[in-house]
Amino acid sequence: MYKTILKTLVVLSIMINSKAAFSQSNFSSKVINIGVVVSDLDRALDFYTNGIGMVKAGGFSLDKDFTKRSGLSGGIPFSITILKLENSSEATEFKLMSFEKKAAHRKPTYVQDDLGMQYITINVKSLKPVIERLTKQKVKFLGSTPTPLNKDLHFMLVQDPDGNFVEIIGSLN
Repeated sequence: MYKTILKTLVVLSIMINSKAAFSQSNFSSKVINIGVVVSDLDRALDFYTNGIGMVKAGGFSLDKDFTKRSGLSGGIPFSITILKLENSSEATEFKLMSFEKKAAHRKPTYVQDDLGMQYITINVKSLKPVIERLTKQKVKFLGSTPTPLNKDLHFMLVQDPDGNFVEIIGSLN
């Protein structure tokens, strides 16, 4: 009985300390928002909303003065469209922007073909509707996907119109 009480106290101590560690963190949010420059905003929006199933959650514009002072684009104004998996304050913001120019590098075939962020991972309840939507858009499924991960989950890999990899993980039901 003494060992059981001791184990319980140790577990409680770990839980309390981990919560305290996060609350003492310097971060004001647990979410990282991602900005992606795309060559064709309409094509990217179609892929991510009508293919993947994300929703538009707003947007904003940055003027010439701000983009210069902030160092973002050296004075070129631009607009950002915000997408989310669901329109919730807790959801990651996937921010798309376009300067309407082609990429300066070739479209990768595999994740090791370029440097920097290469892919995002989206977890879904069911792959079936995503597969149907992407098939209608004639999006190429990479490798032998969907590939089983375990008895419940499958892994699927596609690329957006600019070659960014999108992993989608979920049930086949």
